[in-house]
Amino acid sequence: MSLNWVERWRLRQTKNKIVKLFLLFPPFRMGNFVTSSGVLSETAAAKFVQETVSQNCVVIFSKSTCPYCKMAKNVFSEIGTDYKVIELDQHESGSQLQTILGNMTGAKTVPRVFVNGSCIGGGTQTRRLHEEGKLLSLIQQCKPCSAAS
Repeated sequence: MSLNWVERWRLRQTKNKIVKLFLLFPPFRMGNFVTSSGVLSETAAAKFVQETVSQNCVVIFSKSTCPYCKMAKNVFSEIGTDYKVIELDQHESGSQLQTILGNMTGAKTVPRVFVNGSCIGGGTQTRRLHEEGKLLSLIQQCKPCSAAS
C-alpha cells in the first residue's frame, strides 16, 4: 500500500507529537525514588540533600563553572578544611536538588554552603564569615569534624 504525500506528512506529524510527549513525560518506574531516566523523585532528592548535609561537616552544592562556587571552595581550601561538593550541573538530578535547596534555604542560587547542618549562605557569605573569623569556629563545632580530630 502506497501513501500519498499528504498521508505521509500527517503520519510524520503524529509520530513527532508522540516522540515529544514521550520526552516531556517519560515513563516512571514503580516506587517513589527513581524515574526511568535515573532522576530522583522529589522525595528522594529531599532525602539525599538531608542525608548529605547531616553526614558531612561542610557541604557545598555547586555548579562547576560558577565563580561564586569557586570562591566558596577556595575559602575552605585556604583554611585546610575538607568539604563535600555536589556539582549540580553534573548530577543527573541537579535541577531537582537545586529546587529542594531553594525550598529549604529560601535561595535557589548556588553555591548553597552548609556547615554543621546549617546553611550559611553562598560564596560571598562564606568569604565574609571567614574574613570575620567566624567560619573556623562554626567548623570546629561540627560533630563529624570533631570526632575525626
